[in-house]
Amino acid sequence: MFAAATGDEVAAEGLTSDRATATKAAFTGLLEIRRVLNTGMADPLAVPAPWERTRMVQAVALTLEAGGIPASRLDAAGRRTRTGYRVLDTDEAGAVRVEWRGPANSTAKSEAEGHLGQCAELLGHWGWDAVVYLGARRLRFLHVTAVRSPAGPDRVAGR
Repeated sequence: MFAAATGDEVAAEGLTSDRATATKAAFTGLLEIRRVLNTGMADPLAVPAPWERTRMVQAVALTLEAGGIPASRLDAAGRRTRTGYRVLDTDEAGAVRVEWRGPANSTAKSEAEGHLGQCAELLGHWGWDAVVYLGARRLRFLHVTAVRSPAGPDRVAGR
């Protein structure tokens, strides 16, 4: 069963063509869910479907992975081995957090703003609201929610 990379997985040997194919197929399936469930909208692909709203970590991670943004990785001891996004739940219903994380002593923290901006742009293209915040220890992160006005045929798509 396919699972989108959230950035907390133990490092694999690398992105294989099988993984890329599976990611593309999963994202195509997600878009088909949108097309079927978001009927009556000007652009049914521009708004997350109810399925995505109840599985936001997976939906946001799939969107980032399908968009070619690398996920962070861990080694067997739980140390970060690769710089990339990390998607995690928040205490707030209907929201997830996206961080830009890397190995200790990497440049991930100083590069976070630019990379999170790329993540926000991609997510915005697919119907997610992503706002950059400055958190504890001056770490930047995205607060991501689904577009709030999914109903109505007159909604103008952000794509």
